[in-house]
Amino acid sequence: MSGKLYGVGLGPGDPSLMTVRAVEVIAEADVVAYHSARHGRSIARSIAARHLRADHIEERLVYPVTTGTTDHPGGYQGAMDDFYAEASARLAAHLDAGRTVAVLAEGDPLFYGSYMHMHKRLADRYDTEVIPGVTSVSAAAARLGAPLAEGEEVLTVLPGTLPEEELTARLAATDVAVVMKLGRTFPKVRRALEDAGRLAEARYVERATMDGERLAPLADVDAESVPYFSVAVLPSRAGAERPAREAGEVVVVGTGP
Repeated sequence: MSGKLYGVGLGPGDPSLMTVRAVEVIAEADVVAYHSARHGRSIARSIAARHLRADHIEERLVYPVTTGTTDHPGGYQGAMDDFYAEASARLAAHLDAGRTVAVLAEGDPLFYGSYMHMHKRLADRYDTEVIPGVTSVSAAAARLGAPLAEGEEVLTVLPGTLPEEELTARLAATDVAVVMKLGRTFPKVRRALEDAGRLAEARYVERATMDGERLAPLADVDAESVPYFSVAVLPSRAGAERPAREAGEVVVVGTGP
C-alpha cells in the first residue's frame, strides 16, 4: 500500500506560528523533505527543527540553480524541470515503499511555494493532503499593524519579477498591493511604485517574524540591502487615518480558516 504525501505549511518564519496540524503531520511522517540552495541551509528545516526526530528520513532537495544562470541545454527552465522531475521521483520511491512523506514549505505550500511542483507531479498518483500555513503577506500586515484590505477594497499580490511597465499599471489600478520576490528586483519595484504615484504609501517588511526582521518606509530602503525574503506593502487606505494610541494593549488572535 502506498504512503501518503503531505505539503506542510510552516508559516512565515517564527516556529511558534506553525499550526497544530503541521506539528502533528511532521510527528506522523516517516520522511521529511525540504528544499535548499547549494549551500545546504534550509529555512523550512530551521523553522521545523524542534519537531524533527533522529529517526526521520530526511530528503534534502537541492536546487541546481537559484540565480537564473546555468549551462543546462534547456536553460534555467530546463534545469528546474529536470530538478523537479528528479525530486518528485525520489519522493515517489518513498511513497511506493509505504512511507508517509511530509514536504516542508515556508508560508503556505500552494502560495508561490516550491511544494506545488511536487504536488502537480504526485497528487494524481498518491493520497495527498495540504496543510495551509500563515503566508508572508499576512505576517507582513500583522507586523506593520496596518489593515491589509477593508470593505470593497481590492488586494493585488504581485511578483516583483513582472515587467516594470506591468507592475506600474497594476500598482496604479489597485487599492491595496503586496509585491513579493524583491531582492534583485527591488530597484525596478521602487521605480514602479514611484511612477504609479504610490511610493509615499509603500512600506517595506524584511524577514517578517524571523530574526533580523526590519520594517521601514520603502522610500528609505537601500536597494543593496534587500534580501529575497522581503515584501513591499501598500496597506489599506481606509486605515490611513488612525486615532492616537491610548494606554494598554489589545492582542487580536487569528484562529485560522
